[in-house]
Parts: sequence; structure tokens; C-alpha cells
Amino acid sequence: MTLRLPGEEPSAPICSRAGCAEDAVWNVNWRNPKIHGVDRVKVWLACDEHREYLSEYLAARDFPVQVTPLAEKVARVADASSAPSSPGGTA
Repeated sequence: MTLRLPGEEPSAPICSRAGCAEDAVWNVNWRNPKIHGVDRVKVWLACDEHREYLSEYLAARDFPVQVTPLAEKVARVADASSAPSSPGGTA
């Protein structure tokens, strides 16, 4: 973890989990199918500790989720029934 002063911009992407300041290593790619088509991808960043929490939070709301390594980008997030498995088995 890198300590940052208040208002200081991070030098690396940080985890999206509230209160976490760890460096992100995962993209949690998702969309709300009620308002977004498959080509709309929203991304939360996650550290190792919060990857599963963030992806399960979204999946519990029936949002399609695809977790990828930080450097890997996705163009679309398919519905859960047709989405490929992601690292750790959370789709």
C-alpha cells in the first residue's frame, strides 16, 4: 500500500472499495442491464482482497460481471447466462 496525503492524486490506480487505499490489480467490469446495452461497460477497480466482494455485490443485484486483470480491457459485458467465467469463478 502507498500512503497518500489528502488531496494527493494516486500514482497508481486504487481499489474502488470504500475506505480502501490499496493498489488495484483487477478490473470488475459490469453493467446494469435495465439501463445499459451489452456495449456499455462500467469498471470498478479492485485489489486482491476486495475483488470477490465487489464482484459478488454486483452479481447479487443481477448485474452481469466480468473480472479481468487490470491491464485487460473488455469491449462488452454479456448477460450472466452467456458471460465467460472470470478469474476465481465469478462471472
